[in-house]
Amino acid sequence: MRWDLIFLQNYVSLNLNKDFQRLYYRGKSVAKPALVVYATKNRAGICRIGITTGKKIGNAVERNRSRRIIRAAFQSVLKSGRINGNWDIVFVARTRTKFQKSTQIERAMLAAFSELKITEEKE
Repeated sequence: MRWDLIFLQNYVSLNLNKDFQRLYYRGKSVAKPALVVYATKNRAGICRIGITTGKKIGNAVERNRSRRIIRAAFQSVLKSGRINGNWDIVFVARTRTKFQKSTQIERAMLAAFSELKITEEKE
């Protein structure tokens, strides 16, 4: 694993099915029209994220676009410094995700994070 890339990104991707399953069953969730967010605290010392896009979203191009939009929105949330603590987060794309811009997804993400108490409010 390239540790220098990890510290530049400030997050690690979830790859194992057991991590996704743990979040689906034990994590708290919030559903928004554009995406669903599952989250739970971790002990890894860094944020870990996973993105799920089902076949309902569309073909491979549309699913990859949805993943890129979600990733870009999460990057801007991380750069703002609003996430406090170490979290495992799974984003599930919905059919509306592919039609929206990353700024719209970012607003939905911040609303979901505030409901889950992941972010600290900045004035």
